Amino acid sequence: MIKGRIFNVQRFSIHDGPGVRTVVFFSGCNLMCKWCHNPEAIPNKPLLQFYGERCISCGKCFDICPNNAHIKKGGEHIIDRDICDACFLCGESCYAESLVFAGKEISIEALEKAIATDEEYFKRSESGGVTFSGGEPMLQIDFLERILKICGERKIHTAVDTAGAAPFEYFGRIMPYCDLFLYDIKAYDGELHRQLTGLSNELILANLKKLADLQAKIWVRIPVIKSDELTNINEMEDIALFLKDINIDKCELLPYHKLGDSKYKALGLSPSAFETPSEKEIDEIKGIFLKNKINMV
Repeated sequence: MIKGRIFNVQRFSIHDGPGVRTVVFFSGCNLMCKWCHNPEAIPNKPLLQFYGERCISCGKCFDICPNNAHIKKGGEHIIDRDICDACFLCGESCYAESLVFAGKEISIEALEKAIATDEEYFKRSESGGVTFSGGEPMLQIDFLERILKICGERKIHTAVDTAGAAPFEYFGRIMPYCDLFLYDIKAYDGELHRQLTGLSNELILANLKKLADLQAKIWVRIPVIKSDELTNINEMEDIALFLKDINIDKCELLPYHKLGDSKYKALGLSPSAFETPSEKEIDEIKGIFLKNKINMV
């Protein structure tokens, strides 16, 4: 039986493809983007998140944890990540839902059932459907291919949100069942990409060209983070020049936001130090792409 690992199913999304969508977030990513707003998606393993602001200090988690991973330090409730094995017994007993489990295994049948619950919404929104995101869904290619086939059989529109760092053979496997690729370009300069994500972008850019040559439907998505490197006009001009000569349907700018900071804290991590770009900076970058005749959102 094929199983996958996901960390969330988000319903009624309007920012991850056309129409009203259900977004399935896969666990595991081979990029380590310094601004990532889904840090729980990076490891392909179970993780325990603790949202202290929801905690009612009932003490149940201290009593039930078999590893004594819940401790008080300086009057603060923290989790010793070195001994926590993410068994989630504490979360199952948490009345306030301050303990959240990410990275659960799920069967194809269970995921199909979760998606089918929303079929009526997809039909009513006409262009709605399911988006498989992450993390990086391409890293669980067998599971992804199977659920895409099932969605196709049910006539549910499908999109795959990917950073493109996977063998092109994987794209070939899912192209017949994927209606839309949401394709991320984090940076154009190879060394800058490596510094910010931990991985070269050579394969990413090559895969995008191949997809476009095969007439796949593609929306390119570019994160816009306020930093000397990533809001650098020359960098954005290079991305625009790269995109103008390949066949994509449109390009979206994704301004960085701080909504992921609470997730870092919930995992015992320090949030990223990046800032949100101003509207003026976004407009200036948008103008670069429009100047190159790229359909821009």
